[in-house]
Amino acid sequence: MIKKTGSAKWQGGLKDGKGHVSTETGVLNDQPYGFNTRFEDAKGTNPEELIGAAHASCFSMALSMILGGHDLTADSIETTATVHLAEKDGGFAIPSIHLDVTAKIPGATEAQFAEAAKTAKENCPVSKLFNAEITMDAKLV
Repeated sequence: MIKKTGSAKWQGGLKDGKGHVSTETGVLNDQPYGFNTRFEDAKGTNPEELIGAAHASCFSMALSMILGGHDLTADSIETTATVHLAEKDGGFAIPSIHLDVTAKIPGATEAQFAEAAKTAKENCPVSKLFNAEITMDAKLV
């Protein structure tokens, strides 16, 4: 089993507190996050954008793998995951994630692309993690 880690440190209360998030590889190293980066427009990161980046990258790799199974190789796959954070039952929840995908795949038909994108959306490991509606717009260029 492969294991990867991310970590966070937090000090203070919800609104006045500050946190830092890091990844095992050091790509993120003590990056700031807090109430103001999550709910306002302060500089720093937040859990939702990190989830979006994880989902977009996982989906893109899964799509590439599925295409390879059909002897297709993408010149490019560009994916943006929009994570929706909403108030629910006195707290917050992530009810949905939307994937916007644009891919350039020489030799692919619309039907092949649509089926591969659907399969990747349903089966990438990060998609399987969520208990949220995951929608997608996929474009072959």
